[in-house]
Amino acid sequence: MDKDTFLHETASVDPGSEIGRGTRVWHWCHIMRGVKIGKNCNIGENAFLETGVEIGDNVKIKNNVALYTGIVCEDDVFLGPNCVFTNVANPRSFIERKNEFKKTVIRRGATIGANATIVCGHNVGLYAFVGAGSVVTKDVPDFTMVVGNPARFYAHVCKCGCKLNKNLTCLACGAQYRADETGRIVLQEEEG
Repeated sequence: MDKDTFLHETASVDPGSEIGRGTRVWHWCHIMRGVKIGKNCNIGENAFLETGVEIGDNVKIKNNVALYTGIVCEDDVFLGPNCVFTNVANPRSFIERKNEFKKTVIRRGATIGANATIVCGHNVGLYAFVGAGSVVTKDVPDFTMVVGNPARFYAHVCKCGCKLNKNLTCLACGAQYRADETGRIVLQEEEG
């Protein structure tokens, strides 16, 4: 670690983990061996990161978040307080299922709201937004906001986090989106 990286004295960081420059790890966190954390991240109080978790650059993990083996967060992800991740579809305390861990990827720029639950094996798309308290039981497409239990489509959202209008334009920043030939929402390329 370098001088720009901060570890609170109560944080427990196991040997064999990697923490990028400028990352801050706060009170009562536990980062297990084999965890990879990028640059300029903020790991809030009481976070737990299990072996094999991968965190990109500029990720914010708020208080009381546990990330288990199989979770990958790309760059610029926001994980709200108390959000929940799983990694086994049918856990039992008396049956070991480590060979059944499912991978879950939270793509670049996505936001997971406070108290949301992401059921393992379901990915959250680029700049997608999972509303507070929602339960994700299927993949969330790029630039899409989902809410509820189970989480369902609410709106398309801009890279800046604001809802798009019916023409797929962001009224906050002016960005224009379009649906590609598969129906996937993409940021419209600038012409010229």
